[in-house]
Amino acid sequence: MIIGDRLRELREAKHLSQGDIEKRTGLLRCYISRVENGHTVPAIETLEKMARALELPLYHLMYDGDKPPEAATAIAPNGDKSAGGLGRKDSRYFQKLRRLLAKMKSDDRDVLLYTVQRMARGKG
Repeated sequence: MIIGDRLRELREAKHLSQGDIEKRTGLLRCYISRVENGHTVPAIETLEKMARALELPLYHLMYDGDKPPEAATAIAPNGDKSAGGLGRKDSRYFQKLRRLLAKMKSDDRDVLLYTVQRMARGKG
């Protein structure tokens, strides 16, 4: 799904103009147009502003159903390996890794993840 198309569809369904969204969000009309035409990808904070302006929950911008999608869990809550989850030690390691990655600057994190992806491809 193209987020710009979805935003336009929801805005028009509510009979709102780009000018109405501009007034409700404080975003410039030309920026709203750029997003709707696929020239710009908005940040999550911008999507939150647009969802509030459209009086919709944020998930409606990315999901077409009536109810929020079911959240998939990658790790079993009890750390049970037989359930496809990680052991307690591995789970603690990944939680620590997640916290440290969250503290990194975005550019540094991107470089690190790019490097790891390149290394993983080289071994396969």
